[in-house]
Amino acid sequence: MEKIREAYDSEYSEFVAVYGRRRVGKTFLIRECFNYTFTFEYSGLANASNREQLKEFRNSLVKQGYRKSRTPSNWYDAFSLLEDFIKQSSDEKKTVFIDEMPWMDAPRSHFVSALEHFWNGFASARRDVLLIICGSATSWMVKNVFKNHGGLHNRVTYRIHLHQFSLFECEQYAEIRNLAFSRQEILLCYMVFGGIPYYWHALDKGKSADQNIDWLLFNPDGELYGEFNELYMSLFSRPEGYIKVIKTLGTKRIGMTRNELIEEGGLETGGKLSTILENLINCDFIRAYQPFNSKKNNTVYQLVDNYTLFYFKYIKENTEADINFWSHNLNTPIRNSWQGLAFEQVCYEHVQQIKQKLGISGIVTKICSWNVKSDDEHGPGAQIDMLIDRADNVINICEMKFTDTPYLLTKSDNENLKWKRCRLLSTTGTKKSIHLTMITTEGIVKNKYSGEIQSEVTSDDLFKD
Repeated sequence: MEKIREAYDSEYSEFVAVYGRRRVGKTFLIRECFNYTFTFEYSGLANASNREQLKEFRNSLVKQGYRKSRTPSNWYDAFSLLEDFIKQSSDEKKTVFIDEMPWMDAPRSHFVSALEHFWNGFASARRDVLLIICGSATSWMVKNVFKNHGGLHNRVTYRIHLHQFSLFECEQYAEIRNLAFSRQEILLCYMVFGGIPYYWHALDKGKSADQNIDWLLFNPDGELYGEFNELYMSLFSRPEGYIKVIKTLGTKRIGMTRNELIEEGGLETGGKLSTILENLINCDFIRAYQPFNSKKNNTVYQLVDNYTLFYFKYIKENTEADINFWSHNLNTPIRNSWQGLAFEQVCYEHVQQIKQKLGISGIVTKICSWNVKSDDEHGPGAQIDMLIDRADNVINICEMKFTDTPYLLTKSDNENLKWKRCRLLSTTGTKKSIHLTMITTEGIVKNKYSGEIQSEVTSDDLFKD
């Protein structure tokens, strides 16, 4: 909001682009900033022809006070009408908000060229225009606006990437909504929905977290019952390739290399796969990281969207159509095993809070997973789900545990952690100090094994701002 207001107060015309995952609240943010009042506002139509888009663009001009009624024949003509409308406006700053812009770019419509002409030939030549564009199809925004090599190259003056809420913000939102959730319930909802405001807005304060999950995701009348198809169909014109990639990534929680993706998913190699991976990263569905101590470019791609992970684990496989599936599986192995994996994902989404608790907020770090297979020379394999490689010559091996009570470290846990440290040292040859860190929901019980742990982080620490 501060950035948008700064752009509004500028003595020059400014070009603002707001982007991020669908349902993250981009449109709401912009409308709240301007109290729902703009010189001109238009939202692109989903799955509409170019003719339909132009007709509705003209209708929007008329509804907002433009007296001329002709329908533009192309986007150059449409933006010319907008220029005329802006000239007639008495607003001190002419604020133009174009939402869901990617939907306006129909094939062979020359929309981007017309937008370039509008900005370069008209808006930037004045000092009183604030152009705000927005879109959930982040891949389109990146390709056509941010990486534009034509007339829009470096024209965006404010780029705002809107991310999901943190646990801290979800707790604040839950309080405002009077959801009366405990932190354990907020954590559960976060593991299912992530910090996507639209999903949290759908939660019913009259239901528990478990009841909400059943109602929203497993009941055909629930608001989010068909969310998966709607989500990906709205973002990508040809979603089949994208869904195939995320479905393959969903089978391996620590992620896959490009070659593993191709082999295990039966995917075609080449530029198309590169585009899909880049677009999924830009839309915050997957992340890319380099494995610890990797000597070459061996990028690993990991599915990180909480809702998508939950969908593949439970919703897609709910073949019996049990509308109370989640409640019926309370305290069962199928649910308990998922909670541990989902909690790991929440920890990855709150690395800054973990670093804050460890007292290393100002230290440069690299966050990744690490694993090694068994071999005759070194012995059994090892897997570290979160490794914090620090610039101060320390490595934190993080072990994450989701429990309803304080976690009791056993002899087996102790031996497992020691072996991970030993295998990391012998395999990588690192000279850095190795610290063992426990990240748990309720802390750890003090016993003879807890003394081996250098540092602790609890879920309460993840709720910090």
